[in-house]
Amino acid sequence: MSGASLGAGNHGAAVPQVQNSRSAKVFLRVLVAGLAGAATFVLSGLLNQEDDNLWEWTMSIVLGCAVLIVQYLVAFGERFEKVDRRFNEILAATTLFSQVDGSVLRSDEVTRLVLGYTKVRESGGDIAQAFAEKELGRLAKMMEGLGSGSADCPGENHEWLIDITDCVKMTLDATSTSVDREFWTSGPAERYLAAQEKAIKRRGVEIRRLFVVRDANEVTPELEALCESHRRRGIEARIAVRSPESNPKVNDFIIFDGELCYETQPDLESNPDGTLLRAEPEHVEDRVTQFTELWAETSETA
Repeated sequence: MSGASLGAGNHGAAVPQVQNSRSAKVFLRVLVAGLAGAATFVLSGLLNQEDDNLWEWTMSIVLGCAVLIVQYLVAFGERFEKVDRRFNEILAATTLFSQVDGSVLRSDEVTRLVLGYTKVRESGGDIAQAFAEKELGRLAKMMEGLGSGSADCPGENHEWLIDITDCVKMTLDATSTSVDREFWTSGPAERYLAAQEKAIKRRGVEIRRLFVVRDANEVTPELEALCESHRRRGIEARIAVRSPESNPKVNDFIIFDGELCYETQPDLESNPDGTLLRAEPEHVEDRVTQFTELWAETSETA
């Protein structure tokens, strides 16, 4: 049976259930009112010993009606509270989407995200729903981080690297130390370089890369060949020799359009241990200054 037919069957079965629930509530209210009226009739009969029982009937009817009215007023108050809460939720959602409409992020992408997640919740299995929730949580965390100027994740996030390269419009300045030297022979590196080559040819992006070494002995024929392979793709590539006394220490970082830094954090064994995105203007400016000074110290033939 398909998910659609199953959903339709559940919806059809839900309608009688709702109607039965409402009928039960009405019956219960009338029953309570009747019991209150009967109790009033008995009590007033005990207090009034006259033969005329008009008083008992009047009091029982009045009190029974009052009980019934009070129940409906309480129910109305509860429903009004739910409606008010739902209205506030709708108002908040409307405000949110109005902000999205006025932002750089296109509202249709947000709508696709919400609709896609809704479909997974409706028709996906438990594992698919769990995975969707985990991915949504990861996306939310990244958005919150970027909103505050910094986002991070464990390991080396190649998808961030390639996606941001696809978004760069003007400049890309990068350093490459021994920490990520093995990266250049990997599959993600080929995708990354292809994205850079496309950025150069299609959008006129200027890309500069410094291969940083600590000693002249590290300038091997393999490193020179790697540098030359980048140049053939249209990237301005140089080798910067840093002495052990050089200060400050150079880490792997990439500056996109002078606005966003992608940085990898090494572990104790100098392997990439984490990825950090930094958008704080002061931090980006420091990285731009550091790269500019390193580039100026390096000859064009290096």
